[in-house]
Amino acid sequence: MFLKGIKDKFKQKSGRKFIKQTLENGASETTRSKGITKLGCIVDLDKFQNADLFYQFLEDFKLKPNAVKIIGYKSYYDKNSPYATPVFSDKDLGWKGAIENSYALEFLSREYDLLVNYYNEDNLLLNLMSVKTKARLKVGFKEVDPSFNDLILDTPMSDFNMFKAELKKYLGVFKEI
Repeated sequence: MFLKGIKDKFKQKSGRKFIKQTLENGASETTRSKGITKLGCIVDLDKFQNADLFYQFLEDFKLKPNAVKIIGYKSYYDKNSPYATPVFSDKDLGWKGAIENSYALEFLSREYDLLVNYYNEDNLLLNLMSVKTKARLKVGFKEVDPSFNDLILDTPMSDFNMFKAELKKYLGVFKEI
């Protein structure tokens, strides 16, 4: 038990080091052009349970049915319990910032035009997912370190409709939609 705690501390330290190095080296380049055709959402399911609301972006941005991919984070989850949204947790942290979860790896293997970071606390696993995701534009909340997002919205996390309206407004200003 004691050794597991030390091992977890070193994993977290190596994860933070990976994030720092990645942010210093700059974001990964994407080949996607202007406009929103693929959208990824990283959602903190501990704070916002209704991840299905993100499928409203299909209608709002006039996207194809499979254009929205959602992955949720729970600090703890039971692998035997069914979840409507693919989930990853703290126990999926590996060495050197690796995420050892098949749902997360499948999410990270895609390239997105827009990544919605729907969480409002600095969390190692959520920040790792955000840094590792290949996206042209990243959107999140003001409570999170601004280096993780290109567009920062000052809306309450509990009011999804306000977040969606603000996002749509700014994407219109940027001529993305």
